[in-house]
Amino acid sequence: MYEGWRVKMVQLRAQIEAYIDFSEDENIEDGVYTQVCLEAKKLADAIRAHLNDKRQGEILRNGVALSIVGPPNSGKSTLLNKLAQRQVAIVSPIAGTTRDIVETTLDIGGYPLVVRDTAGLRKASSDVIEMEGIRRAVEAAQEADIRICMVDAQQALDCTTKPSDSFLQNAEWQALLDLPHTFVVLSKIDTLKSSDGIQAAAQAWAQSQRINNRIVPISCANMFGWESLMQLLADDIRTAWGTSVAQQMPLTKTRHRQHLQQCLEHLDSFESIGEDMVVLGAEELRGASRALGRITGKVGIEDVLDALFSEFCIGK
Repeated sequence: MYEGWRVKMVQLRAQIEAYIDFSEDENIEDGVYTQVCLEAKKLADAIRAHLNDKRQGEILRNGVALSIVGPPNSGKSTLLNKLAQRQVAIVSPIAGTTRDIVETTLDIGGYPLVVRDTAGLRKASSDVIEMEGIRRAVEAAQEADIRICMVDAQQALDCTTKPSDSFLQNAEWQALLDLPHTFVVLSKIDTLKSSDGIQAAAQAWAQSQRINNRIVPISCANMFGWESLMQLLADDIRTAWGTSVAQQMPLTKTRHRQHLQQCLEHLDSFESIGEDMVVLGAEELRGASRALGRITGKVGIEDVLDALFSEFCIGK
């Protein structure tokens, strides 16, 4: 695909150079500039479609970023350990045990994940280290591809938590729920007196808190709801990032994306330049060629001249 774009770029540059240098003296057909514009637009559309891939290739290469956030002692570290099937994070009843981001990689539904456990979100803390951990937790959640917001089911459903203690009362933290691919997990279902009607109770709680996210009650102790959570994550990843990846060359490197964006900017600029400013248009094509060449290999003047003399009867 990239090589095909390189060949097309060489052809466009050859045509525009022929139009500039030989249109008055040689047999250069009318409408060359119009044809170059049409072909440049097709190339720009192809690159734009390739860039509009929801970062599928990069995610396949680096892994889907999943952040686990929520108040202290809501089961975040326990969930991370259960997902990793090993002791990655320290689990303790002491609030504020996790202060920095704890990260591990794993596989869900055949897709690579980078899962991050974060510091518990709470307002009142005089510990500057914990506050920095909370800041990093929010930042990690904002930058993640998927978020799991953990809430202790007993505190939520039994209404024992004071509003001032709930992370949902903080506007910045609550805003995380409005981000796409964000799910609310009610943890520690095993601590409730009964799990009967738990789904209905969870939905009623969500409505009372004006939460529109998908609610998943689970227990890491007896594995209640575990399959539902795993299926939810796998389906979300497959829907958002797993389609059409194999149908084309995936864009797996950030620098390739940057070079293609630069190439596209030059092609868009070329499209906006009229025929009376053809020299400026040719410079935009050179810029697009240089950007693409950082991926495919430099497009030299020899390539352009070869294409020019093979396509046009110049000097004959």
